[in-house]
Parts: sequence; structure tokens; C-alpha cells
Amino acid sequence: MLYLFKVGFIDITFLDIVDVLLVSLLIYQLYKLLTGSIAVKIFGGLLSLYLLYLLVKAAHMQLLTAILGQFIGVGVLALMIVFQQEIRKFLLLIGKNALFNKSISGFRFFWQKNTGYHRLDLSQVIEAVKSMAGSNTGGILVFSRSTPMKFFAESGDSLDAIVSKRLILSIFNKYSPLHDGAVIIFEDRIKAARCILPVSENTDIPATHGLRHRAALGMSELTDAVAVVVSEESGQISLAFNGKMGINLSSAELRSQLITLLFERAPALQTEENIVEKKVYG
Repeated sequence: MLYLFKVGFIDITFLDIVDVLLVSLLIYQLYKLLTGSIAVKIFGGLLSLYLLYLLVKAAHMQLLTAILGQFIGVGVLALMIVFQQEIRKFLLLIGKNALFNKSISGFRFFWQKNTGYHRLDLSQVIEAVKSMAGSNTGGILVFSRSTPMKFFAESGDSLDAIVSKRLILSIFNKYSPLHDGAVIIFEDRIKAARCILPVSENTDIPATHGLRHRAALGMSELTDAVAVVVSEESGQISLAFNGKMGINLSSAELRSQLITLLFERAPALQTEENIVEKKVYG
């Protein structure tokens, strides 16, 4: 064990430094996860209850100590129940960045199958998005880069159809029963429509952008998916990936983004013109 220095009577080693850094990172991630949500108030209430328990225990108030002790005794279980949404979100974030979801220098592990996006006719998607933007038809298209996303697909209506311009336009037609929600695309097929997506709690999203943009950004925060949004109010095209969103993209810029993110499997949102620098929030 590598000894570094001594503070008082405590010997500080290299592993102690690593331990502190990892705990600090964990606390920071939990802080980011809870900030701005009602979970912060719940956590504050539980902390106050625990401090009250310590106070009455020190004061030897037997009856109140026994009552509060019952709550404290099942503290871990209570936390799992109360914070189940936050815990699930935290685990999704870990799973999104886990080693087994990554490729190293282009090498894919034996359990990772190659995606079939080479079969996708991207021009069908671009033409559909252009038509939707021209007619101010709102919609969200989610491109999964690794899995069919059955959990989110099952929240909508299963289709499993080949991607085509006419199908996308018919889904998002305002008179269609499938238009309210997101379309999930995996490889060259539309897996489901009218899907419900998690909503981002990012406070940097402009007030002019509504639930569709928040849902697209939320999906990109929790998964490795690429989400394309067409605004119903302005007809603007936006693209979300990895917790960031490029806004007001042209059809050429959208094509460049999708080629980079789906076909070349780039690790970050970017374009050849570096338009993201002036158009991204997140």
C-alpha cells in the first residue's frame, strides 16, 4: 500500500485519496440527480426525521424513541420505495455509461451485435422531417443505437414496420390516433408509435420549447438514443443526443448529424461545420 503523507495521527495512502474521490463523485452525481426535483424536499424531510430521532434518543424519551425507531429501522427499504424513480434513473445513467455498452477502438465485445442502420434509407427520414417542418407538424423520432428499447416501445403501440416517408407522415398526421407521442426506430424499422418518453428536468431548456423537446432531451440523458424533434409551433428541427440538443437545424445539417451518430457511431453531437457550438444547450 502506497503511503503518501500523514495528517495528525492518520496515515494517508493512495487508496484513501481514490476512495475520497469516488465518494465525492457519487455524492455529486446524486446531487445532480436530485436537484430541482421534489425528491430534495423528501430527502430533507427524512433527514429531519432522523435528526429528531437522535434528539429524542439523547433525551431518553422512550415512547417517541420507540416509535421513530421503527421508521429508522426500515430506513433502507423506505428510501428504496420513496426514491424508486430517482434510483431507477441513477441506475439507467450507470448502465448507459457502463463498460459493456461501449466499444473500444472500434472493437465490439462478443455479446454486442452490429446494428443494422446500414439498411436504413435515411432519405426517407429526412424527406419526412422536411415535410413535417414545412407544415408545422409536430413529432419526435427516437433512433436507438444499441437495443430495440422494449421498455419504452411497450408504452406505445407496436408496429415493427419498414421506415418510410409516407408511414412517418401518416403517424404524425394530427388526425391520426398515433400522432401524440414518439416513434421509436431501431435499425431500419419503426418498432412502435405513440410511445411515452421520460421528461428532462434540465432548467436550461428555453421556455419557448415545450414537452416534445423536454421528452427528447430526457430520452438522450437516460439512453444512448438520438432523438429528432419537429416543433409544432415554429416548424424548427432539433436533435438531442447525450443530454445535449442542437436546435434550428436545416435538413442538410440533420442528415450530417444522423450519419455521424448512427452510421459512424460517433461519441458526441457534432457536425462538419461545428454548428453545434452556437446551437446546443444541455
